[in-house]
Amino acid sequence: MRTLVVYESQWGNTEKVARAIADRLGRVGAVDVVDTDAAPKAVTGYDLVVVGGPTHAFSMSRPSTRGDAVKNHSAPHEPKRGIREWLNAVERSAIKVPAVAFDTRVDKPRLPGSAAKAARHELRSLGFDTSIKQKTFRVHDYAGPLLDGEEQRAADWADELVKQTMR
Repeated sequence: MRTLVVYESQWGNTEKVARAIADRLGRVGAVDVVDTDAAPKAVTGYDLVVVGGPTHAFSMSRPSTRGDAVKNHSAPHEPKRGIREWLNAVERSAIKVPAVAFDTRVDKPRLPGSAAKAARHELRSLGFDTSIKQKTFRVHDYAGPLLDGEEQRAADWADELVKQTMR
């Protein structure tokens, strides 16, 4: 199984989740894990695509919300391209590749909206097989860190992805 894991991260929390997923998926095949700025436009040759990003303003980030995170919340990194922009640029695959989405969100207060849900919708519109439900991982406040156990939950979710895509 060959997997592409694409993530957007400003404080490193979403990256940690992406790498936990990639590490576990690496037990069953090759995994390319890249941030959205380096992500390829073509997904040809991949058996699974995993896309993750932070929830900003109830959905996937925008350039304005990423800029706000840097300016008003001291985010150490501002991606030039988030998952929204990557999904707008990715080429439609000739075959229906399985794809899943995850997001990171603040634990409290629990706010509505989900970057993963929006990404899953975009993946479906691009012709990906999105039969596997998206997943959310929680962080303390804007900067994190991840809640205790979230990296393990991500690894466990990767095991479920393998089971569901190998059927």
